Amino acid sequence: MSANPEPIHAHAIENLSYIRDAMARAGAFTAVPGWGGVWMGATAIAAAIVSGPPDESLRWVTVWFVDAALAAAIAIVAMTIKSRRSGASIWSGAPARRFALAYAPPLVAGMILTPVFATMGLMARLPGCWLLLYGTAVATGGALSVPIVPLMGVCFMLLGAAAFAAPAAWGHWLMAAGFGGLHVGFGFAIARRYGG
Repeated sequence: MSANPEPIHAHAIENLSYIRDAMARAGAFTAVPGWGGVWMGATAIAAAIVSGPPDESLRWVTVWFVDAALAAAIAIVAMTIKSRRSGASIWSGAPARRFALAYAPPLVAGMILTPVFATMGLMARLPGCWLLLYGTAVATGGALSVPIVPLMGVCFMLLGAAAFAAPAAWGHWLMAAGFGGLHVGFGFAIARRYGG
């Protein structure tokens, strides 16, 4: 027994900091896949090479739809693996639900606008639409995740705005820069800083 007991406030600030950090981690969606993002980026670069410049063909859109489906599958598998490593489940819990609710609406808007652009003869401008709305999805969903994710979303949004201003023939290269380069670069950063 110590003759001079330590006052309770000596450790209170340290304990409060620990509790605050634990609560912040519990409320954040941390299963955003770093290595999954790298793989998603690699498939997008391949899709840009295969698709060529945007045109009014069904082939061009099909290449990107196939890549989007492949990217979604990679993301789901990578998020599942990452969440299992941390002992959590991405299929239950408030953080995952909030992330999905914030992430989904811009993607739904993109799915609605895609046939509108196609039927109005604006298919060559789909890269701007897709980059901008995907960036919005990542930024809004990412607001409930680790800080680097919304930054990635803003970069996609800026690239989408640039795609609308650039010549339409550059669309596949801007898609490669966004869905390819940004996913690869931010994927490496997320994997290094936040694991998997």
